[in-house]
Amino acid sequence: MNASLATSRPRLIVTADDFGLHEAVNEAVERGYRHGVLRAASLMMTAPAVEDAVARARRLPGLAVGLHLVLADGSAALPPSQIPDLVDAQGRFGSHMGRDGVRFFFLPHVRRQLAAEIRAQFDAFAATGLLLDHVNAHKHFHLHPTVLSLLLSIGREYGLRAVRLPAEPGMEPWLQPWLALMRWRLRRAGVHCNDHVFGIRHTGGMDETILLDVVRQLPEGLSELYLHPATHGELTPAMADYRHADELAALLSPRVHQAIAEHCLLCRGFSDPAAA
Repeated sequence: MNASLATSRPRLIVTADDFGLHEAVNEAVERGYRHGVLRAASLMMTAPAVEDAVARARRLPGLAVGLHLVLADGSAALPPSQIPDLVDAQGRFGSHMGRDGVRFFFLPHVRRQLAAEIRAQFDAFAATGLLLDHVNAHKHFHLHPTVLSLLLSIGREYGLRAVRLPAEPGMEPWLQPWLALMRWRLRRAGVHCNDHVFGIRHTGGMDETILLDVVRQLPEGLSELYLHPATHGELTPAMADYRHADELAALLSPRVHQAIAEHCLLCRGFSDPAAA
């Protein structure tokens, strides 16, 4: 296939989120990369199995690793004494994202703590020595304008080049203005983003059938398909209904591999020149 024909095909990045959450996730990422179509992973620097994840990433230099910022439903990098308005006494963020988003926007002292925490998570990623392929946020909290502003301003100091745009075809109309604003802000900042994303509507259930449907109908441009694979389920109460093992099986599926070879160009993360 000549180069012009290859670049005219839909381009696809296949990413695993929550890298570092559990060794079952980390093992799935390694297997999905070595034996399947997985090419990128988003690393949670405050998760329980992050050291294991970093060790695996160092053994897999072709795996594109990004930062998965945790600002909800997870642990913080800073101690509670430094960010008392963000976390509980155990250093965990809550899951009331609407309430927290209002506080981020209107309360300067909360924004200062938020900025310090985001910087701490970027610092932790930088300390791994891994190349920063991309940044996104757990539960897509970077859709919030304040979070995005801090992500862009702080991330620039750490070599930020790409951010996931959570724009899945068929999303609710009320989200379109937010997504359009986010796309505009990313482009104005010179930060690369995907044109489309797949994984929101069927989160936790991205099995072989769904992956085949997505790949065979990919729109033009750059798409990111993200999953939550693991070697087994029941990792957290919030993911009680996730079919992690089915998602890993989809990544390893020969049918999915063949469909990607026939319908699109598989990119090695956002840093791949083909993804530009």
